Amino acid sequence: MLTFLARAFLAPLARVAFQPKIVGRANVPKTGAVIIASNHLSFADSIVITLVAPRSVSFLAKSEYFTGRGFRGRVSKAFFSAVGAIPVKRGAGAAAQEALNDGLEVLQRGEAFSLYPEGTRSLDGRLYRGRTGVAWLALTSGAPVVPVALTGTQNLQPAGSKTVHRAKVTIEFGAPIDLSPHGPADSGKARRTATDEIMAAIQKMSGQEPANVYNEPPAANVAERVKRFFRRERS
Repeated sequence: MLTFLARAFLAPLARVAFQPKIVGRANVPKTGAVIIASNHLSFADSIVITLVAPRSVSFLAKSEYFTGRGFRGRVSKAFFSAVGAIPVKRGAGAAAQEALNDGLEVLQRGEAFSLYPEGTRSLDGRLYRGRTGVAWLALTSGAPVVPVALTGTQNLQPAGSKTVHRAKVTIEFGAPIDLSPHGPADSGKARRTATDEIMAAIQKMSGQEPANVYNEPPAANVAERVKRFFRRERS
């Protein structure tokens, strides 16, 4: 109920303030489980998507937004809870799987869940290789995937900025994709090819240059490079 009221108030306000261009809203199924898979350019992306989509969309947000103290902490928790955010601890391995399990619970309730296959936001504007968690979710739940291309959101809140700026923003929702022909969720090949199909759909709409690598900072040492190698083998 709180999420419905927040959307009813904030969505029209956001559209008046920022006048985003929205394309393909009808591609988002009105009911039933659906995964919203988007490119990632800004901290504001999740909020933009949930406010312009034709239905409530849950998304993952770092747990710090829910644990702050004082008045500011209470406001942060209330806001992110109202717009459908799910607190999650950042990290790989067990933390990443726990986040996917949270998303699976949302889908099993017949709701909409959004995530970024790239993992973290792109600071150079390129589209990075998708991680296969999105395919695992789709193939496990049977939910269709709606690819989304965001343009201009990086100008709403540039990296390092704490204020929100006016900017021309376009949100394009693509046609739903059924990934089941790729195979079962426990197949690494199925997860990889399904993820690549999603990323190709996003790239076609966004026009971004493909980076063809994962989006992560340079490894600090040999041990970190080895750890990343085996993590990629599982992705």
